[in-house]
Amino acid sequence: MSLRLSTVILPYRRWHEGGRAAWVRAEQLGFHTAYTYDHLSWRSFRDGPWFGAVPTLTAAAAATERLRLGTLVTSPNFRHPVTLAKELISLDDISGGRVTLGIGAGGTGFDATALGQEPWTPRERADRLAEFVPLLDRLLTEDAVSYEGRFYSAHEARNIPGCVQRPRLPFAVAATGPRGLRLAARHGQAWVTTGDPKLYESGTPEQSVEALRGQLAKLADACAETGRDAGGLDKVLLTGFTPDRARPLSSLDAFVDFAGRHRELGFTEIVVHWPIPDSDFAADQKVFERIAMEALAQLD
Repeated sequence: MSLRLSTVILPYRRWHEGGRAAWVRAEQLGFHTAYTYDHLSWRSFRDGPWFGAVPTLTAAAAATERLRLGTLVTSPNFRHPVTLAKELISLDDISGGRVTLGIGAGGTGFDATALGQEPWTPRERADRLAEFVPLLDRLLTEDAVSYEGRFYSAHEARNIPGCVQRPRLPFAVAATGPRGLRLAARHGQAWVTTGDPKLYESGTPEQSVEALRGQLAKLADACAETGRDAGGLDKVLLTGFTPDRARPLSSLDAFVDFAGRHRELGFTEIVVHWPIPDSDFAADQKVFERIAMEALAQLD
């Protein structure tokens, strides 16, 4: 399977002050998908501008024609399957069927407490995701859904006419643990990882590659348990969180080397952050655009 190159555009700029221009440029550069983070606020951006994912993607859908759009990732931290399904069906319709939902368990950041609750334990996050994903799957594929669960309920929730993409828009499930990997195997059209977070500070790129190899093996096992061919599942690497950090964007050759090593592992899509000055995602815009336009051709 050929490698795809995508980007993630953080929603920190006003739409008419550079926000719109980035999404339009992403399409011009030929990226496969442009994602955004679905957070209420995030890390060092907390005290500055930060806009909602679904309205941003809706505006991006109106400003583009071919570019796929998505979240990396949506989580149950502040989302409910019933309301999320309605927004996703609307977004899929407005975009003409160009939406992918990245979805994961969430973490202990600002989203975890913004609604006034205590942060959930890792077990509870996994429990909630295990209920959230199958219910959302039903809500996006059935005209009417009623459900009573431990965490979520739906009473005759209507979602007519459903998604433009059939049977529903694709799920890209972010997971590294066994329960999440099983969800990816059962409900995902793609699997997402950022690598092994324990290696970020002091690990090496070689150790990261081995950790990713291990994750891919566990994904294959999870697929085998469900009777699914792991080859039919896209494997997505969101960069910027491995020991390589920003080095792959330092030059075209550096990125081609990075992408080639990870394609050999079995990844089908690599996602790079749109450059943000004075941040962990700082990069030379001209180099970034050259990578977007030229890198994949060098990997053929």
